[in-house]
Amino acid sequence: MTSGLWDYSHTEGYTPGTDLTGYRVEAADGQIGKIDRHTQDVDSAHIVVDTGPWIFGREVLLPAGTIRRVDVEEKTVWVNRTKDEIKNSPEYDKDRHTADPDYHRTIGSYYGGIV
Repeated sequence: MTSGLWDYSHTEGYTPGTDLTGYRVEAADGQIGKIDRHTQDVDSAHIVVDTGPWIFGREVLLPAGTIRRVDVEEKTVWVNRTKDEIKNSPEYDKDRHTADPDYHRTIGSYYGGIV
């Protein structure tokens, strides 16, 4: 179920090279925060969302495949996950994400397993 999870291939409105930093992020059931960082790395494309006070300033990592739509004019991205799914996601660890394949698989399994 993780096929395409780490790329933007199924994202409506996304153009490679677009800087999504600062865009508002909307879950299936409401706003969750703003994009702090994003990457287009092959097999590892993702966004990092600063949730602000919503979940006590926690940052969450969302694989690019969870993004269903990007609106450049509104500077908004919509993800196909609920607030609770995102809130219950594995803790984001900026150092482990790029260096630890097990951590990458854990994130992928979590988001790939949610239907």
